[in-house]
Amino acid sequence: MTVVAPTIAHERALLAEAPLVFALDEVGRGALAGPVTIGASVVDAEAVACTVPEGLRDSKLVPAGRRADVADRAAAWVRASALGWATAAEVDEIGIIRALGLAAVRALASLEEQGYAPAAGVVLLDGNHDYISPVRGAGLDIRTVVKGDRDCASLAAASVIAKVARDGLMTGLHDELPVYEWASNKGYASATHRAAIREHGLSAHHRRSWAITDAPALF
Repeated sequence: MTVVAPTIAHERALLAEAPLVFALDEVGRGALAGPVTIGASVVDAEAVACTVPEGLRDSKLVPAGRRADVADRAAAWVRASALGWATAAEVDEIGIIRALGLAAVRALASLEEQGYAPAAGVVLLDGNHDYISPVRGAGLDIRTVVKGDRDCASLAAASVIAKVARDGLMTGLHDELPVYEWASNKGYASATHRAAIREHGLSAHHRRSWAITDAPALF
């Protein structure tokens, strides 16, 4: 399989329209346990004038043993980065799409606290759906890009930064509840995770609405 290296071509085009590009990507969307996490990065003309960090890819394409190093280099390359989280309980309460929007709004708020106002730039969102505006309201210039985390370096940076952070959180939760083996499955629906749910039931970190939807396989 040929691995596509992300470029800064899309960001350069957007920076002809605005001084900043805010790139957002999610991790943990399909998990049965743990939060959904939005990674956000900011690039400007100075950042895209520099070489894209070696090995930067969509987080799913970066070997696990290299992700932390790639995430560190990605964070040093962009102007700023941030994380936004929505808990399993919030996913249950408002649904996954609004939870993604909530996490994204939190990530953007963190960037604004760092001095980067999203309204001053273009917001680049991986995928084909704007899940930010229904939560935040109008006022941002949001552009969606299918496979953006594969093709756009700023989105790949957001992806790998978020992946490393969420994986670290789930590994920590494994120490609290090792029966679910979150250190290896990170909350996703592995066979061992499903077997542990059948034997031990759901924890406070599980998305109960997802478990009900998945009930034939879990119970």
